Amino acid sequence: MVSLGAMDARADPCAARVLQGRNVVVCAVDLSRQSVRLLWKNERGEPYGTLRGIAGAASQQGKPLLFAMNAGMYHHDLSPVGLYVENGVQHAPLNTAGGPGNFHMRPNGVFYVAGGTAGVMESRAYQTRRQKVDFATQSGPMLVIGGKLHPRITGEGTSRKIRNGVGVRDGRTAFFVISDEAVTFTEFAKMFRDDLKTPNALYFDGSISSLYAPSVNRADGFMPVGPIVAAFGR
Repeated sequence: MVSLGAMDARADPCAARVLQGRNVVVCAVDLSRQSVRLLWKNERGEPYGTLRGIAGAASQQGKPLLFAMNAGMYHHDLSPVGLYVENGVQHAPLNTAGGPGNFHMRPNGVFYVAGGTAGVMESRAYQTRRQKVDFATQSGPMLVIGGKLHPRITGEGTSRKIRNGVGVRDGRTAFFVISDEAVTFTEFAKMFRDDLKTPNALYFDGSISSLYAPSVNRADGFMPVGPIVAAFGR
């Protein structure tokens, strides 16, 4: 296992770790050294559908693809359930409607990239912001909000699943985490709050959670995915 301090200094951001007593992979991104993008459709206007499918996008960037991960919930046609912004263009609007499932477990939230900074914030707070973003994806629920666990994540839950999400420590440092074993919401949220020290963190998904990261020999492809987050070397 690699310590957090050692990870922060690595050119390759992904490494196996143990958080909250559970095996996970953490991909730590320093936006001053790496770039983060969201990807959904290829040049033919079709969803990539798989993490391996973005290899072409990586070659177009002309920069090394460090890792890719599913990044937000989606419909059967792989279209985003909530807000999706790519290269400054909004392809799907912010979704503040009520409904069933994890996405609608309010407050949900948005992960965004604006220039050389990244952030996670509640959806309704994002709705009032005026700064233009380059990339954004909406998912839910929020895991950590201002240093506190989501009010409905109480430690009483028994549901265990493979899960993935993102937390942002400051405007420059983001942590993308996928569990290697089934975890509860509470365990997963505490990984971000207590171990990674991120004041805000967002749940991406569970069960279908996937990672492409050659450095840790991962090329998951067991389920189709919608929005994808990818990190590139500069």
